Amino acid sequence: MLLEALSSAILGLALAWAATHRLPHRLPARSLVLSTGVAGALFGAFVMHSALEAGHVLLVLLGAVIVSVASLSLLLRPAGRLRRRSATA
Repeated sequence: MLLEALSSAILGLALAWAATHRLPHRLPARSLVLSTGVAGALFGAFVMHSALEAGHVLLVLLGAVIVSVASLSLLLRPAGRLRRRSATA
């Protein structure tokens, strides 16, 4: 379990780091993104480990990656400015 937790935290950190370098203009502060990636990965690993029990390390890491990416996607902001039209236009 300790190896799964450490591996999932490293995966979450790597995904968050990649997101901050790929989309810096669409994400909030870097510390928030990095901590969200790690927390999402640890939560995903916990859920998958609870559901599958021991012995399924690759599936646990896959669940960690999925939850980490999902939580990082919630931090994304729109790419451009939103254009609002007036009601009379």
